[in-house]
Amino acid sequence: MVETTLSGAAQHQILKNDYASEWMGLEVLKVDDGHATVRMKLRQEMLNGFGMAHGGMIFAFADSAFALACNPANPSPSEADTITVAAGVDINFLKPAYQGQVITAVANRRANNGRSGLYDIQIFAADASEPSAVGSPEEPGSYGELIAEFRGRSRTISKK
Repeated sequence: MVETTLSGAAQHQILKNDYASEWMGLEVLKVDDGHATVRMKLRQEMLNGFGMAHGGMIFAFADSAFALACNPANPSPSEADTITVAAGVDINFLKPAYQGQVITAVANRRANNGRSGLYDIQIFAADASEPSAVGSPEEPGSYGELIAEFRGRSRTISKK
């Protein structure tokens, strides 16, 4: 299904039926508790009428990183009956991205209190031929230019 590369971990459970992330070509670089780093290559069908990445594509991409950071890859028995979803989000678009560029989202938990959490996701863009298109999960700034910032507020709810 979704092509993933996880640093020493099994494929994240929420990707099993995530057809939107599959369509986007999401590649998981790293997932830890409260953190996720993902990337994808911008394709023609992801562009708006101005020839740049559609804002909805950038939003959906960041939202997938948010979901991965909010939910454990391997839930414990006490977490098995709950999921963490978006309660609200804000996004700021700083620069455009274009077809052929590789975009990388770095999601980090900022706060977690009971069933509520706060996450920041930075989205970077680099030309596919540049070394920054590969980047390093240990150096988030190595992924190219910052093009957007997404802040997500999460809520843990029952699966039912």
